[in-house]
Amino acid sequence: MPLPSLTSLSSTTAWLNRLAESRHAYWLLFVASMMETLIIPIPIEVILIPWMLTHPEKKWRIAAAALAGNLVAASIGYWLGNLVMDQWGDTLIHLFGGQAAYSDFQTRFNQDGFMAIAAIAVIPVPFQIAMLVAGASDYPFFLFLLAAVMARSVRYFGLAILVKIFGDAAMRIWQRHSKPVGIGLVALFLVWIGWQFKGYLPL
Repeated sequence: MPLPSLTSLSSTTAWLNRLAESRHAYWLLFVASMMETLIIPIPIEVILIPWMLTHPEKKWRIAAAALAGNLVAASIGYWLGNLVMDQWGDTLIHLFGGQAAYSDFQTRFNQDGFMAIAAIAVIPVPFQIAMLVAGASDYPFFLFLLAAVMARSVRYFGLAILVKIFGDAAMRIWQRHSKPVGIGLVALFLVWIGWQFKGYLPL
């Protein structure tokens, strides 16, 4: 299914209708949620919010698919931290946020443990660091996953509740601002790509 281009961002609702009718829609969301958790620093809310607004009858399933993708990715990140930090630690830390972010969260984790993971899980990008730190510290996997479930359930199902309460008003706001938001997110993604590969670009 083609993604919306810059010239068609004003037809976001039509694209979301086509997505919702696809038999692969929830699998695509599952994969997108995994990518957002592991690599891409664009919050999955940019898909969840308009999709929930245009198809409110599916909001709980949408939240569940996003949560499932996040938890699978969180598990991968945890075991990367647990099994390969000695060999690939520098590369993983650079990819997932940088040494400063890793050291900062490690200090918080040593002080607060479970609550540090639960608190950081509601913030999109730094959760990658939490996965590595928890795995590298041999923190119990069950407790790590429980903290992730608690925090990310609030994030995704909280959106569904907000859509249920403010659906009509939120839909009007989305229709007015979907195009500039979409352009801004595409620009953010391109900046991130340039930052990640700046060392490979010719001067």
